[in-house]
Amino acid sequence: MATIQDFEQIDIRTGTITVCEPFPRAHKPAYKLTIDFGPDVGVKHSSAQITTLYAPEQLVGRQVLGVVNFPTRIVAGFPSEVLVLGVYAPEGVVLIGADRPVPDGLKLG
Repeated sequence: MATIQDFEQIDIRTGTITVCEPFPRAHKPAYKLTIDFGPDVGVKHSSAQITTLYAPEQLVGRQVLGVVNFPTRIVAGFPSEVLVLGVYAPEGVVLIGADRPVPDGLKLG
């Protein structure tokens, strides 16, 4: 079982997607995301397999939650710095976000 101390080590923040591009080099269908996590964390990039339920134009301007303190992963030559959070539904990945707009960079806690 995980402890509260384990959970406290994960830095989950609010961020706004500013750019969403197709990622044809990815092994599975994905987008390249640019996400603004506010002044403390800054702008980060992520590869996200969310193409089933979301078109790029639906994602730009959308606020999401992301883990910002995992090591960078290289996905098909692209540095993915953030894990965008979602749940696996039968129809595809559904993104998780705040239920109302909040400042970018707020920490889940």
